[in-house]
Amino acid sequence: MDEGYIKFNCHWIPSNDIALPMVAELNFWRNRMYEKGLIGVYQDGIGYGNISIRLKGKTFLISGTATGGLPTLNESHYSLVTDYDFPTNSLTCEGAVKASSESLTHAAIYECSAETNAVIHVHSLNLWNKLIHQVPTSSAAVAYGTPEMANEIKRLFAETSLATEKIMVMGGHREGIISFGKDLAEAGNILLDKLNLLL
Repeated sequence: MDEGYIKFNCHWIPSNDIALPMVAELNFWRNRMYEKGLIGVYQDGIGYGNISIRLKGKTFLISGTATGGLPTLNESHYSLVTDYDFPTNSLTCEGAVKASSESLTHAAIYECSAETNAVIHVHSLNLWNKLIHQVPTSSAAVAYGTPEMANEIKRLFAETSLATEKIMVMGGHREGIISFGKDLAEAGNILLDKLNLLL
């Protein structure tokens, strides 16, 4: 499975833990996703799922790579993205851990939606099967964590109802689903509402 690997050029600046007040809110919603199995780890040890919150400009705080399988996170498990560039497939981050492999995808959503301040990426095969092509869905030919995915997100914002539905299926990333909103509560509740429809 092509999962969990950073595909961009990561300029990581190791630093102390990220001591920002929004870590508590990130953990609250990250824990809810983990409890539902939407963030977690596969049997082969590869983690999945990530969560972020926008600060300002190109800066956002995101869960670190390889943290999906941890039951709980703390400040040492988040990375501060300070810059990125889609054409050169590069990203700069700082913290005790490198930024998630999905960081460029989060960045693309923030760029396309000025009112969005939170993004959640989860995995659920049942939800993926239910939602694929029922909500905005990226091309099956486009892999996660790539400049092509960033361009695909821009296309979905321009050509579909993604801006208003605030949820998308990653057609080329089996199980992958992304929601977003003005805050973590909106992004999280969109996913939980869709999940409840399966019950």
